[in-house]
Amino acid sequence: MDVEDLPESIIERVTMMEGILIDSATGGSADNRVYEYLRRDFMADDTLKMLLPSFVRTYRNLSAFWPFIKSQAGSYAECRQIISSAFTPIIEHLEGANRAPIDAVAGEALASFDADGVHAVWAKALSRRAADPEGAITVARTLLETVCKRVLDECGIRYGYKDDLPKLYGLAARELNMAPDQHIEEPIRMILGGAMNLVNGIGTLRNRFSDAHAPGGKIPVRPSARHAALAVNMAGAMATFMVETYVQQLGKEGA
Repeated sequence: MDVEDLPESIIERVTMMEGILIDSATGGSADNRVYEYLRRDFMADDTLKMLLPSFVRTYRNLSAFWPFIKSQAGSYAECRQIISSAFTPIIEHLEGANRAPIDAVAGEALASFDADGVHAVWAKALSRRAADPEGAITVARTLLETVCKRVLDECGIRYGYKDDLPKLYGLAARELNMAPDQHIEEPIRMILGGAMNLVNGIGTLRNRFSDAHAPGGKIPVRPSARHAALAVNMAGAMATFMVETYVQQLGKEGA
């Protein structure tokens, strides 16, 4: 097949790559030129790159891929299973299986606030949510830290280089009139107190489960995709709440 004849749909292209790799691993006639073309195309997209199977990111051509898959499987059936399972995260992402209601809402709010900074971190968190749980939890905290720092910078509030997330959030929340003790209505105080606990919880989740541990450090429980989804979705909701509060309280549309 000539590259000009490739399907336009991304999911069809991903499925085609999966088929090429299965053909290569099971004695079929695989097109290395198309594989290399598709790989370059997917690797140029930060979101798709993180969802690609690790062996696609590692091996630039089918000749390099063959020794790997040969060492991993003893039969053609095992080869097919390994390759198909590895492609599940990216295919589910493209089919929308891993999308959450907050994705589009947060994406729009964060892009209008800071497309190059805050929104870029959000996109990174989404790209890792299914394929890299430990990394996703790390980026969830980074998202909130980035939003807090951006708000504080815009408001001219100084903060320490080593200030942790609870400290940064406390400063930003007070500037945005989001601190519980700034309100007398009990329901509002409870909601804002819950928001503060939520932010602290994301920090704790990140410390216990994320990939921020030193190499060789023991992680008590390996995070799964559901842990990552919890952290990313909560961080996205809180980041959106802060941005919308910033716009409403200070009457700014962002940079």
